[in-house]
Amino acid sequence: MRTPEQAGAAERTAAAPAEPASATAPAAAGRAEEFTALRRGRLRQYLYNHPRVMDVVVVAAYLLATSGAFLRVGPGTALAWQTAQVAAVAVALMFRRYRPLSVLAVLCALEIVNIMLVPSAGNVGSSLWFGLYAVAVRYRTVFSFAATALATVPLAGYMLLFYRYPNEFLVADGPSAATSSIITVIVLLLSNTIATGVGASVRRGREHEAELRQWAVRNAQLASIAERNRIAREMHDVVAHSLTVMVALSDGAAVVVRRNPDKAGEVLGQLAQTGRNALADMRRVLGVLRDDSGAESRSPQPDDTDMAALFEGFRQAGLPLSVTQAGPALPKDPALQLTVYRIVQESLTNVLRYGTSVSRVQVLIDNDAAAGVLKVAVSDDGRGSVDASMGTGQGIVGMRERARIYAGTVAAAPAPGGGWAVEAVLHPAAERK
Repeated sequence: MRTPEQAGAAERTAAAPAEPASATAPAAAGRAEEFTALRRGRLRQYLYNHPRVMDVVVVAAYLLATSGAFLRVGPGTALAWQTAQVAAVAVALMFRRYRPLSVLAVLCALEIVNIMLVPSAGNVGSSLWFGLYAVAVRYRTVFSFAATALATVPLAGYMLLFYRYPNEFLVADGPSAATSSIITVIVLLLSNTIATGVGASVRRGREHEAELRQWAVRNAQLASIAERNRIAREMHDVVAHSLTVMVALSDGAAVVVRRNPDKAGEVLGQLAQTGRNALADMRRVLGVLRDDSGAESRSPQPDDTDMAALFEGFRQAGLPLSVTQAGPALPKDPALQLTVYRIVQESLTNVLRYGTSVSRVQVLIDNDAAAGVLKVAVSDDGRGSVDASMGTGQGIVGMRERARIYAGTVAAAPAPGGGWAVEAVLHPAAERK
């Protein structure tokens, strides 16, 4: 069975190739935006990205809704007024996104003028639907419904008090003119209310999407800070180890300096190299860390024996693990060994936690000492996976923070043949003097 320390706290996320820590927040927001785009679908996302195209679609929908009104208006002045009113509304709707309240006021005036000049028009209040929707998308719900009432009352009052249905609209056994006016006002009120409700629903959805993006950014920032704190705690032990070695070498040099000056020179050389390595480690870490760690316990630093135990723990947990090590052994750099250990640990935890139908897991540690490049790759052949979106994304962030200590990158993405692949490229010689 795997232990919490063996499994780590890795979370698999559908991440793009690695970006620096300064881009953590934009990258998290970008992933949230990608999730939102998938939820919208291709058509809605296209219209969302091309607002002017959406404006044309709205105008086309209005023209389609009012096309039947021209059949009821006879030729002459009434038809000219009807055409002018429809054209004016179409132009106004093109600006509803930028000045929704102003456009709504213009639409209310045009509707009243139109019903006064063209009593036989059958498109009473249809333009208000689009104007009220735009207001509800921009402003809060209470304000939007108040605007709906103000936009509906003038037209409804005119319909009830002054408007008289043309005789050709009345049926012998049908409702009277007064009853028809009341029905029209009720339909007008309901349609305006529905349009406002749809706009308010869209506004709430957009607010929810914005909250998700903010949550993703905050979560990524907290994960980055937590990992930096963890690195700082572990680096404390790395530096303490180096200082212990330096003290031991100094004591040894003091003993042999008189009896064997050549041997003392070798010891002092090792002492100087150990000090330079410790300083380089601290310089790299201080370039990454921005926050001090809390008073939490520190775990021992892993070595080659711990790496073997890590592999064995995941095998016992059920992973069909295959390990390949190319090139010379890792440098005797505790910080580098710790970085490799954590990256492998997080990656294997991803496979164990999220992979399904996994028949092969490959781990490659390729140390190209001549080129100064250390590659760590973990891949599996799973044919499906648990929903990766349920993860917090801290594992990927943590691996990238550690790789940055050695001027490295981490790429995590679905493998072309199925499963998941993580590849880290480190430069152990970076900033060594």
